[in-house]
Formats: sequence, C-alpha cells, structure tokens
Amino acid sequence: MTVVLSYSPSPEGRGALAFGFAEASMRATDLVVIADGDSASGPDFEAAMREAQAMAEAGEVSWRIAENVPDRSHADNLIDASYEAGVDLLVVGMRRRSPVGKLLLGSMTQQVLLDAHCPVTAVKPPLRLR
Repeated sequence: MTVVLSYSPSPEGRGALAFGFAEASMRATDLVVIADGDSASGPDFEAAMREAQAMAEAGEVSWRIAENVPDRSHADNLIDASYEAGVDLLVVGMRRRSPVGKLLLGSMTQQVLLDAHCPVTAVKPPLRLR
C-alpha cells in the first residue's frame, strides 16, 4: 500500500509533507512524493527533502520522488497516481480560507478532491502566532 503526497514549496506543501510522512509511518507503508511543476529543481525542495529524509529515517518510511508526466497539470499527475494499484491515500496541502473563500476551493485542490480514485486528505498549514 502507498501514500501519495503532493508537494509544493509553500507552507501548505510543507504541512502536507509532515502529515504524509506521519501517515505513511502510522500505516507502515511507503510514500511517493509528486512535486508541483518544476519545484523539484528549486533549492527549497532540496532542503525540504533532507528534512523529509530525517522524518523518514525516524519513522522508518521508504519514500521516492515520482516523475511528473510532461505537459500535464499537477492535479492531473496526482489524479493519475491515485488510480495506480495499491494507493491508499492522497495527501494535498490546502490554504486556509476566509468564509467567502470557503465557497470556492483552489482549482487544483477541488479537481483532486472530485476526481481522485482514492481517499484524499487536505492538510492546512499550522496557524502562525501573532
């Protein structure tokens, strides 16, 4: 069984990363990271993956970075991954919304929630103290 994780270099992506590793550890399964667009080539991605590696070693989670299909949206790559055999859960980061914003989710999140073949967990980033 597998947990698929959507990663982007944002507070939402980092929140999803931590949750995805914790979930994979709890389920005693592996984790597949799908990076948003070309974010896998940025310097922040390298730092996040080093941190993720530390989490993986602590939780004994086996993980890998999936190749994105060229000319496909991030949502389409996630949805395609949700149809692969053995995928238990898809984890995506989600922005906190105002009451009006709650009526409309981000288009990527909404598309994944509606079209994924497996359960989806939408993770909000932690609140910042003021």
